[in-house]
Amino acid sequence: MLNAGDTAWVLASAALVMLMTPGLAFFYGGMVRAKSVLNMLMMNFISLAVVGVLWILYGFSMAFGNDAFGGFVGNFSEAGMSNTVGKLAGFATAAVGNAPAVDWPGADALPVLAFVMFQLMFAIITPALISGAIADRAKFWGWTLFVAIWVTVVYFPVAHWVFSFNGFLGKDAVGGWIANNLKALDFAGGTAVHINAGAAGLALAIVLGKRRGWPKDTGRPHNVPFVLLGASLLWFGWYGFNSGSALGASDLAAVAFTNTTVATAAAVLGWLVVEQLKFGKPTTLGAASGAVAGLVAITPACGYVSPMASIVIGVVAGAVCALAVSLKYRFGFDDSLDVVGVHLVGGIIGTLLIGFFATTSVNSTGANGLFYGGGWSQLVKQAAAAGSVLVYSFVLTFIIGWVIKKAGGFRVSAEAEVSGIDEAEHAESAYDFTGAAGGHGLPSTIPVRSAEGTGNLEGSKA
Repeated sequence: MLNAGDTAWVLASAALVMLMTPGLAFFYGGMVRAKSVLNMLMMNFISLAVVGVLWILYGFSMAFGNDAFGGFVGNFSEAGMSNTVGKLAGFATAAVGNAPAVDWPGADALPVLAFVMFQLMFAIITPALISGAIADRAKFWGWTLFVAIWVTVVYFPVAHWVFSFNGFLGKDAVGGWIANNLKALDFAGGTAVHINAGAAGLALAIVLGKRRGWPKDTGRPHNVPFVLLGASLLWFGWYGFNSGSALGASDLAAVAFTNTTVATAAAVLGWLVVEQLKFGKPTTLGAASGAVAGLVAITPACGYVSPMASIVIGVVAGAVCALAVSLKYRFGFDDSLDVVGVHLVGGIIGTLLIGFFATTSVNSTGANGLFYGGGWSQLVKQAAAAGSVLVYSFVLTFIIGWVIKKAGGFRVSAEAEVSGIDEAEHAESAYDFTGAAGGHGLPSTIPVRSAEGTGNLEGSKA
């Protein structure tokens, strides 16, 4: 019953998704100031440690245990992984043509622990994504506490809603309401990961307040090559994120792989065209950001749409997200590294466009969108899923962040913010600025995201 090839692919995909968190750390780390890069790296890295432990203790059980509250959260039947060693998971199959029906766990069963590790990596990167919204001003231990609370009360329940399907961990297992009752489509986490993280980033940016001097002083990316390296690692790891969500070395995995590639490529072009039209020059930072926007948007759709539709999704995501990053200046919230503009907006775009482009010719377990004769019903379901996750995440995150801030544990002092969070929080600096030349050795101007949006080539002093 165990499918060795599928198991190998899921484990390899888990490793690829794990690499995304260090990749994200470099992507974010290159965009912050030189004096806060270590803090940014650590905010991402600590997610591996905290979520990794909580996932085994109770997180997986909350996300994928048998439903306890009408589709809201799983019970604690899988807590501590005591019942998972040697256990298989899969779906029973009905008779199709001359192929006989196969009882649970199906003909292509996976070890439960392979699925546990694959889903762990999703749980790790989701809070890490939020960190970019509050770069340059958060206490490390306050952030660590936030991650522990947030994954418990926000991510684990939302993962249950979206990813926990009836009958996967047992023939009588009951999962979450979005997957099984609403039947909104989300192949790899547009709602549970990106809309969830984007809404949380917006809430935290409001709670912690603006950086000192913002928006006049927006800071500047201290290492653009880091940004491009991080985006490249994210793109590489994202193949595990999306193709691995097929849970098998299958045609569907190949479709997801293809769609991930072409949508991301198209999004880079979409973002750079907007930069050219708006600012007169395409930037490296824009190319990296466009790639991430495309990856975000195609995530929920990659297993339900055709490659041609993926190109459209990518172009739309790249162009719209390039414009959306300036919303923070219009509405006055300091989202340091554009988590809202890229992940919230990109996640919404990808989730909603499923309602237009989904086709059962790609995935028979999905649905037909508006452009394939399915009417408006799937779009309504997609909007309901996106809106529910957005509101739940925003409200709960705001409350968690507000409580930690009021307890004095979240925002660094004004002195630490000005002098450098790395020294204040970690007693370290990323670079030796006391070389023989006596200067910092950094150029005085480099592309920044200014108050006009992304890609402005005005210089900004360190």
